Amino acid sequence: MEAVVEPSLFVPAFPTLAPGMVWRRREASRYHPFSSPTVRYFYFARNAIWHTVKMLGLDRGEVLVPSYHHGVEIESLLDAGAQVRFYRIGNKFDVDLADVEKKISSRTTALYLTHFAGFPGPVREMKRLAEKHALPLIEDCALSLFSMDGDRPLGVTGEVAIFCLYKVLPVPNGGALVINGPGRFGLPELPPPPFSSTFSLLSSSLLRNVALRGGRPGRRLRKVALGLGKKSLKAAHIAPVLTGTQHFDRAHLNLGISGLTRQITLGQDIPQIIARRRRNYLFLLEQLRDLSEPMFPTLPSGVVPLFYPMLVEDNRSTVERLVARGIEAVDFWRDFHPACPGDEFPEVARLRTSMVEIPCHQDLTPRTMAKIVTCVREACQESPDG
Repeated sequence: MEAVVEPSLFVPAFPTLAPGMVWRRREASRYHPFSSPTVRYFYFARNAIWHTVKMLGLDRGEVLVPSYHHGVEIESLLDAGAQVRFYRIGNKFDVDLADVEKKISSRTTALYLTHFAGFPGPVREMKRLAEKHALPLIEDCALSLFSMDGDRPLGVTGEVAIFCLYKVLPVPNGGALVINGPGRFGLPELPPPPFSSTFSLLSSSLLRNVALRGGRPGRRLRKVALGLGKKSLKAAHIAPVLTGTQHFDRAHLNLGISGLTRQITLGQDIPQIIARRRRNYLFLLEQLRDLSEPMFPTLPSGVVPLFYPMLVEDNRSTVERLVARGIEAVDFWRDFHPACPGDEFPEVARLRTSMVEIPCHQDLTPRTMAKIVTCVREACQESPDG
């Protein structure tokens, strides 16, 4: 039996929590969406989507949504009573505006635009199209917190914008909804999740920080602590409400964010987060350009990348090889939602089998980024059979 080789590093997919973050000054409140007077918070961004359907009365018709999607947002729309129809996305995340307009009908109640990986979609064009047909525009900014479209933050153009906090910030939960339209809608403040759930997720994030920064001792400490933690949770009959799950669950619909999540969120150093993400992305762009044609040849001013999107022959096998090397890469949105006729969207079908998320978040130092590049090159050069 072949011995399992322990990875020489640990690179988490998302940023992790450091102890000092809990007591920082609340300076993030100056940044959108936290600065908006209409912001409302949820445990999951998907729950904000569900409430948007009810708030805008979209359950009386059909919402036009992108054919490239995670699937959980589609589940949220459908569970809330909306119907969905899919429009074409090209092989560079580009929206086919002609296809959108062609599919607008008397049944259409809203247009839904996703900003992919931090890069702005054609929000101004979609807004004009929405206004032409007297429809609301929903901006899905779950992957694009803090990104700009020129001189405007993403999430200020549509009637409603939805954000996910824990993809960019080291928090245990959190989604946000911002209402930009002239209507005034009442959304109640939702109760926080059980403290045991928040504490469990915060502890996990702290351990991931130790594993990232503490070398081999840190990785081993995390492994031991995780084992003890799972036994303790089982003994106490505690089932944390996990983020990163793949499906909408109505049982969690009316959960808000925890007070600790809000405190950690507003204590983040946003300029530093933006600068480090851009630095790390530009490094990967330069170092991996020859290995795979970049999705985006440049990094426009104001864009805050969620990850580095890399095209490979088979993303599932590439991700397996990267994970074996300690890098939490992800095969980005591998599957169509069952409601979407995948054979009508060949460019998206190809993206789903070839797109890999390479981490570039604010926790990663230049030294770690160099190690990531080495691992990516090794993984891409290695045959699928190893």
